[in-house]
Amino acid sequence: MTKSEKATALFSQGFNCSQSVLTAFSKEFSLSEDECMKISSAFGGGMGRRQLTCGAVTGALMVLGLHYGRAKGDDISKKVNTYRKTNEFFEAFIRQHGSANCKDLLQGLDMNDAGDFKIIEELNLFQTTCYKCVQDAVEITEMIIQND
Repeated sequence: MTKSEKATALFSQGFNCSQSVLTAFSKEFSLSEDECMKISSAFGGGMGRRQLTCGAVTGALMVLGLHYGRAKGDDISKKVNTYRKTNEFFEAFIRQHGSANCKDLLQGLDMNDAGDFKIIEELNLFQTTCYKCVQDAVEITEMIIQND
């Protein structure tokens, strides 16, 4: 199973977008799936359902931070490179989806409003738009890491 298949399978099982993306990379960082699920759980729905930055994006950025990020004793250049990779991710994701903002991706609908939530469900946006964001976030992340 590919990482994008794993992420979309997790998303289809009811895990949020951020959890699904980060957990797909758990083995690469010697983290358990449960650790990844807990770390990323607050980032779903655009950060706690505030519909800010898409959870699939934040999950991917966690992966990039784990891969490239600066730790104690590391040179400042690691921080700069991490930001460069982050911007590379954003550019690719926005090119594919038009935005990295959860509310924009959900056609401006507010998932915290009962009427809007019903429309999101009727339009099947979680199973179409969000599913595709999860899949693409994993694939873009893999591309960035592989092209290094």
